[in-house]
Amino acid sequence: MNQRARIAMSDDDVTSFLKNSRKLQLATINPDGTPHLVTMFYGLDEGRIAFWTYGKAQKARNLARDPRVSCLIETGDDYDELRGVLLYGEARQVDDRDRVMAIGLLIARRMTPGVPDELLRPYVEKTGLKRVAYVVERTRVVSWDHRRLR
Repeated sequence: MNQRARIAMSDDDVTSFLKNSRKLQLATINPDGTPHLVTMFYGLDEGRIAFWTYGKAQKARNLARDPRVSCLIETGDDYDELRGVLLYGEARQVDDRDRVMAIGLLIARRMTPGVPDELLRPYVEKTGLKRVAYVVERTRVVSWDHRRLR
C-alpha cells in the first residue's frame, strides 16, 4: 500500500471530520482566472457543505459567473498531526429565503457553540436580509490523516 492510500480517510472519517470542524478555506475563481480564497464558517445541509455570504461579496459575484469551488478543511500543527479534507465541487445558490435563514442558523450555531437559538435568530434574521446561501455539490474528495503514519 502506498503512503497516499495509507493516509486517506474513510467516508465515515470524512463525514465525522466535517461534522466536527467549523471553518473552511473557500476558493472561487476571479474574473481574471486567479483564485479568490477566504475563510468561512460553514454548516452541513444533509451532509453537504453550506455557507452564506453577502450578495455583493466578491465570492458571490465569482459564483454567479462560475460555480466551481474548492473547500479546504484542515487541522494540525506538526507534520504527524496534519488532517484535512479537500472538496471540489459546484456551489449551488439557495433561492428559498426560509432555507437561506435555516442555513444561516446552522452556521451561527457553529460560530457560537452553546448559544441558544433564541439568541441567534435575531442576528440571523437581520444579517440574512442581505445574504445569499450556497450548498456545495461535491465532485471529488481528497483527504489525509498523517496520524496514520505513526
